[in-house]
Amino acid sequence: MITVTRRNGTTFALNPDLIERVEATPDTVITLVSGTRYVVAESVRDIVDAVRNFRAAVLIASTAPTNTTAPRARLHSVSTTEE
Repeated sequence: MITVTRRNGTTFALNPDLIERVEATPDTVITLVSGTRYVVAESVRDIVDAVRNFRAAVLIASTAPTNTTAPRARLHSVSTTEE
């Protein structure tokens, strides 16, 4: 998630996977794939940088070594036979 600021100063988190486009008109408008539009205080460059940083963090987290000392959850089947 990236954090953006509405023009009234409130912040909210936005899933960058849902962003269709970001444009300056002159306000920065984020349009989601659903058609929802948000006017935000950040510049287009700030939004692009935030998305890039988010995606980089996801890649880094996906290649980080896992904690091998933690116990692993074991899956097993459960029978639902009636008696």
